[in-house]
Amino acid sequence: MIRFFLLQNRQGKTRLSKWYIPPPSSGDTSSSESEKVRIEAEVHRMVTARDKKYTNFIEYNNYKLIYRRYAGLFFTIAVDVQDNELSYLETIHLFVELLDSYFSNVCELDIVFNFNKVYSILDEFMLAGEIEETSKREILDRVKFLEKME
Repeated sequence: MIRFFLLQNRQGKTRLSKWYIPPPSSGDTSSSESEKVRIEAEVHRMVTARDKKYTNFIEYNNYKLIYRRYAGLFFTIAVDVQDNELSYLETIHLFVELLDSYFSNVCELDIVFNFNKVYSILDEFMLAGEIEETSKREILDRVKFLEKME
């Protein structure tokens, strides 16, 4: 099961953050948000400092981080330890292909200025921490249908 999905640039700025399982905290919403920010910063430090000769999998706390770098953006998924790493690498790649198809050659500015569309694409792709749909054409058709309804 997916715990969270992050999209961060090289400088550590989080461009997309989707949490399916909230981080452990004392129950206060402000401490939960600060815990998310702390985890995001820690994940960024680990992913960017990692040498390219190592794998794209990192065990972190009680889950596994799977990441991939595209240009200046790091796509990171945190999953349960027993989940298949390669399937989640493919998941990241499919999400990048979806963004690339939707925005026709996506860049960081597309994500920043159209974050609501990016979240819409992600929601059509993943639901409640599980992969909902794997057909690129089906996901993009649904997103375009939702656009027409707006």
